[in-house]
Amino acid sequence: MHSAWVELGLIDYQQAYALQTRLVTLCRGQAEKGYFLILEHPSVFTLGKRGGKQHLGVSNDFLNRQGIDLVHIERGGDITYHAPGQLVLYPIFSLRDKRISVSEYVSLLEEVMLRSAEDAGVSACRNERNHGIWVDDRKMGSIGIAIRHGVTFHGLALNVNLDLEPFSWINPCGLTDTKMTSLAQETGTPLDLKTVKFHLKKHLATLLDLQFEDTPLTELVATNA
Repeated sequence: MHSAWVELGLIDYQQAYALQTRLVTLCRGQAEKGYFLILEHPSVFTLGKRGGKQHLGVSNDFLNRQGIDLVHIERGGDITYHAPGQLVLYPIFSLRDKRISVSEYVSLLEEVMLRSAEDAGVSACRNERNHGIWVDDRKMGSIGIAIRHGVTFHGLALNVNLDLEPFSWINPCGLTDTKMTSLAQETGTPLDLKTVKFHLKKHLATLLDLQFEDTPLTELVATNA
């Protein structure tokens, strides 16, 4: 299966969401095609279907002063935080076509992050408390997906070099007394995002049996206009 690998750089959350929904519609008519968006978001808190403001420990006025948006969205999971230095991956393809169950897919996304962390010299693991990847009792990578007509979107977020302080203003993923960590914090040094992207891409290709085609956003939009 040939899939488009699209590097979007730093992109507004709502803009990326609009692109995702457009590509979900395209995937319904192109069962053999998939789109994988790799990007960073400006600082934003997002609330999933299980999310509520009870897990947000600061006021809207405080968020406004910090310049951080709060967005309600239909993905699974509770509240989380995105910011530059965190790699976000949005795979958009038909789970039905690949004959992958939802639980298998979530496990696969965890495995992609586990292997990528190992490549960076960090030994991470799964934790029954919550999906994602952990280093001891510190969470380093999160998963939140949505499925529409058999097509998956949203995806994973792996903390690489971002400032972790805003996580202390929430109960991440609805969990109390949970600390977040990053690859940089665990290794003691900032990591090259390009290298981590390469590892994510490599492991996705292996685990999903894909061949990626590097696709600029301009080409993607022009081709599917």
